Amino acid sequence: MRLGLAQLNTTVGDLAGNRARILEAYRTLVARGAELVVFPELVVCGYPPRDLLFKKRFVQDVAESLATIASDIGEVPALIGTVEANPAGHGRPFFNAAAFCQRGAVAALARKCLLPTYDVFDEDRYFEPANAPTVITHAGRRIGVTICEDIWTSPSLSTRRLYAGPTPLEQLAGQRCDFVVNLSASPWHETKADVRNSLVVTGAGRALGCPVAYVNAVGGNDELIFDGRSVVCDSAGVITAGLAAFSEELRVAELPLAGAAPVPATLHATFSQDPRKDMHDALVLGLRDYAGKSGFKRALVALSGGIDSAVVGVIAAEAFGPENVIGVSLPSAISSSHSRDDARVLAANLAIRFETIGIADAVAACESALGPVFAGRAKDVTEENIQARVRGVLMMALSNKFGALLLTTGNKSEMAVGYCTLYGDMCGGLAVISDVFKMQVYALARWINREREIIPTSSIEKPPSAELRPGQTDQDSLPPYDELDAILKGYVEEGLSRRDLIARGFAAEVVNDVVRKVDLNEYKRKQAAPGLKITPLAFGVGRRIPIVQRYVS
Repeated sequence: MRLGLAQLNTTVGDLAGNRARILEAYRTLVARGAELVVFPELVVCGYPPRDLLFKKRFVQDVAESLATIASDIGEVPALIGTVEANPAGHGRPFFNAAAFCQRGAVAALARKCLLPTYDVFDEDRYFEPANAPTVITHAGRRIGVTICEDIWTSPSLSTRRLYAGPTPLEQLAGQRCDFVVNLSASPWHETKADVRNSLVVTGAGRALGCPVAYVNAVGGNDELIFDGRSVVCDSAGVITAGLAAFSEELRVAELPLAGAAPVPATLHATFSQDPRKDMHDALVLGLRDYAGKSGFKRALVALSGGIDSAVVGVIAAEAFGPENVIGVSLPSAISSSHSRDDARVLAANLAIRFETIGIADAVAACESALGPVFAGRAKDVTEENIQARVRGVLMMALSNKFGALLLTTGNKSEMAVGYCTLYGDMCGGLAVISDVFKMQVYALARWINREREIIPTSSIEKPPSAELRPGQTDQDSLPPYDELDAILKGYVEEGLSRRDLIARGFAAEVVNDVVRKVDLNEYKRKQAAPGLKITPLAFGVGRRIPIVQRYVS
């Protein structure tokens, strides 16, 4: 059977736009010879719809949009992810469903069984689980229909314990399916693709003894980035088709059904690629979609001459196009000449507009105004933060005047320990690298420079500094970044205690200081711009630590 895989980038709530993309993809794949077209999870309304589902007309409007789509589906059927109202008088109000559409109507509905409620997922808030997956018969073939989490049931996954009873795969194993499809909206993070292929797709194929076709969403919606990489595997778990990473693709793939001739593997060039390219492509896609789907056409970046703002500048230039990015240098009285030079060289290398706005006079005016109140008190971090906050005021003014999205440049290491200024360098509409540890920023910068110097070498090699006081370096306040990142990964992402970290060989005084800073700065992160998620656990929607709490681990 020739299966059409429609790996689409939809926008949450854009029912008309999504409908047009779905029908265009359907017609294209049918014209290429598809005998069944499969779309991602909740493609009609976009994923995740979250509390839009509770708006009085939203689900009704989704149903009407699906009916319009179905009316244009011909003899070749399509499986389309949608929301279904729960007709029962009990349970959650909706089902996460897949509509089997053919000959102008919705012929059948399959419902999701396993509802993830962890990390960024909160599906149990909205959806009622099905008791078992649906098997649909078409053209003499028995098709098992699963939706995303339904095949994330390997015993090696920590989330397996959330689901009691036989898994959807175990239920399908006795149904004699000719093949199984999975409609998915699986957000990307580093290492996710390998886990997905080894545990979900190929593992499902071997467990079921039949081919599996997995169709994933692609694109950015809020913090989440979907990488696509839809895939088909045979009954032995061997991948025979792999679609593009981080871009839309429509593919007609030959299903390796039992008794048919072997199918040669056809993998897109980006299906498996350098992890640094994955990170780069994810950030570009996440920024482009966050801005584009929100209506922003231009971006602003404060260029300090350091590595963080340089990497954000590169990503912005690729996401928006250089002609739509403004880089701004905001030197103070203590800013080094090399920082100004590095910012200017980066802007030239990227071919973006570059502006310089000195802040010395504005800082002096603030200090003068505060002088009588501060009389008798020594200068401290307060005066340092005035510089950062003056920069924030000026950058937000530029954002207002030019209608441009201001991008913050803080990395995950800084955000974790609060090495950033509230209402200063934290000002902005999107935190592009807030889920990228400092050492990852260095690796990404070197990858960006793999063929030619785009980011000035001095930005990569010089000691990192906020330059808020003469001679300042980050290591005046923080341990070396390789050590800091290792501690943060253990404490923030793995949930380790201080004792666990000390047992790993980290110095007790360093661990205690880092952990204290992480805990004390939760209030800052709650006020930060939303950030693009690229790790298994990002600050933001997937991490819900109280601001006011006294637990010490």
